[in-house]
Amino acid sequence: MAVEVTDAPDRQRWEARIDGELVGFAQYKRHDGVITFFHTEVEREGAGIGSALVRASLAAAREAGEQVHPVCPFYAGWIERHPDHKDLVHESAPRLGEED
Repeated sequence: MAVEVTDAPDRQRWEARIDGELVGFAQYKRHDGVITFFHTEVEREGAGIGSALVRASLAAAREAGEQVHPVCPFYAGWIERHPDHKDLVHESAPRLGEED
């Protein structure tokens, strides 16, 4: 089961497909070089679809020189568990892994 992830900027979301069927998406907005991820939905939890969405979108952000603001709890949690991506988090976002 290969997950294909593509950006759909006209819908402001990253989409995950398996065999051409939409199985998940991550909703975002871009503004001044920052991508704010608001919401992620997947058909099957625990199947790696959400992680595939995050990996692909963060890789594209890094390549484009953009930063991210992970409002979506799934994105925030994923970045917290993968600290090598914390450098992508914009300074306006709450610090991941730090207590208030």
